[in-house]
Amino acid sequence: MRDTKNLIGRFLRGAAVALASTLALSAQAAAPGITGPSFDLTAAPGYITQPDGSSVYTWGYGCFTAPAAGRFVPATVAGGTCPAGAMQLPGPTLIVTQNQTVTVTLHNNLPPAAGNTSILFPGFSATTTVGDPGVAGVLTREAAIGGTVTYTFLATTPGTHTYYSGTQGDLQVEMGLYGALIVLPALPANGLPTLYVAPTAAQHLPATCHAVAASLPGLPGHGDFRLAAAAFDHPSACYDREYLFMFSEMDPGIHRQAEEQKAIACTQSSGCMVVATEPYVPAYFMINGRSMPDLMEPNYARHFAHQPYNGNPHMHPGELVLLRIVGTGRWQHPFHEHGNHVRVLARDGNLLLSQTDPLPNQVRKLAGPLLFTTTTTPGQTIDGIFQWTGKGLNWDVYAHATGFTQPCVADANGYYTTGSGAPLSAPNYYEWCADHGKPLESKPFGQVGSGGPVTLPDANILANGPWYGGSPYLGPEATMRAVGSTPIPPSGTVANDPTAEAGYAFMWHSHNEREITTNNAFPGGMLMMMLVDPWVFVIDETN
Repeated sequence: MRDTKNLIGRFLRGAAVALASTLALSAQAAAPGITGPSFDLTAAPGYITQPDGSSVYTWGYGCFTAPAAGRFVPATVAGGTCPAGAMQLPGPTLIVTQNQTVTVTLHNNLPPAAGNTSILFPGFSATTTVGDPGVAGVLTREAAIGGTVTYTFLATTPGTHTYYSGTQGDLQVEMGLYGALIVLPALPANGLPTLYVAPTAAQHLPATCHAVAASLPGLPGHGDFRLAAAAFDHPSACYDREYLFMFSEMDPGIHRQAEEQKAIACTQSSGCMVVATEPYVPAYFMINGRSMPDLMEPNYARHFAHQPYNGNPHMHPGELVLLRIVGTGRWQHPFHEHGNHVRVLARDGNLLLSQTDPLPNQVRKLAGPLLFTTTTTPGQTIDGIFQWTGKGLNWDVYAHATGFTQPCVADANGYYTTGSGAPLSAPNYYEWCADHGKPLESKPFGQVGSGGPVTLPDANILANGPWYGGSPYLGPEATMRAVGSTPIPPSGTVANDPTAEAGYAFMWHSHNEREITTNNAFPGGMLMMMLVDPWVFVIDETN
């Protein structure tokens, strides 16, 4: 299951790239959006920025009227905004509940030269209202220039979906007319999947499902930033954190042609622009409308007025992290999540279940694959669970071998959890007990035991940054437990409080090398940092 790349190489790359996090101020991601079931959207022009300094002319969906403050979720994410009449990239994330009747009104405020526009909602049977039917189009009813169209559909299928223009797709989708649609499952009144049964004491397993609350269960102050307890009404679809990743690419040549022709006077429904969309030569590769390092800035950052969503996942060991992945544009994007594989729950909102192997309580088991890369086809969505545990590293990531005394009693799966009597506040919660007490180094530089499987490089060549705790260990005072004649890192280079984050940084990035550049300059594009933080560190996703 685990990435076979060298552990120390990964550790060094994570520490080095963490230098870029000085721009990010440890902003987290969550999955922010706007609740329905009614939405008033616009299609409008604007400009987005890229890390190379470019300002790119773009079209995008936005809010025709600004939503009330209470409609931005998660409620704990600060600064939610969708200004009236302004576009954004991607469009607003629309969040509804299964079986709701959803209404979306679209106002066409594109330049007249662009012609009509529309929205498709793949997987749903959308109709237009009698009072605002728009005009006929090839794939759906459309909004004429200066006009509107209202779509209505029943949100029958939970999970992550997408929406995008159904008009001149080679141009309008490329220009930025796309967004994400999240349908939350209709769960029972207790907020948990219908057939979820909490484990008994005799099973020695932790509870995996818990209702959304102000804080995570048993951890006051650890905010709960989920949209629901589960992605689907299934016990194996429960999660602890969630993040949205919308992948897209952009050919600036197409956008430049559209900008040059935006002022053409036009009355044709098909528009009057003559834009060559082939050959296709994208130079910008984005996650949630931003390229690295911009995607590590906070959500709703003022200096990204038209790019409100970031991408910067944080997690604690053992947490079940829901990844909502959307492919957009023309290219496939092979995204690799370092640290573990992703268990696929669903594709295009369709839960993948075994047809022949029910559990005793008649809940069918998940049948989705474990993926080394979550490759997205344009228009396809994936819901998957990622979990980092430290299992198999073969050394004690909590440095118990150095005298940091903490018990590790294995539960039925071999971890130190509530199933084996661990409090959620334990600094080594979800430790893989088979590695408890194993030393890190065979030729130590600092005050660690000998005989371990890993030899760290000279501490004087390690890069450092605000996300890197200054130590190969997780947990409180990790840096102080890794010092000696040659401190790790060298004395005076710790850039943050060693009792604070003290986490591990893993790169999550496209496996298409060109896609981790911005206009052919590395690093950039579809590249972010995933942070594994110790349980004693409170992950704050309010920004």
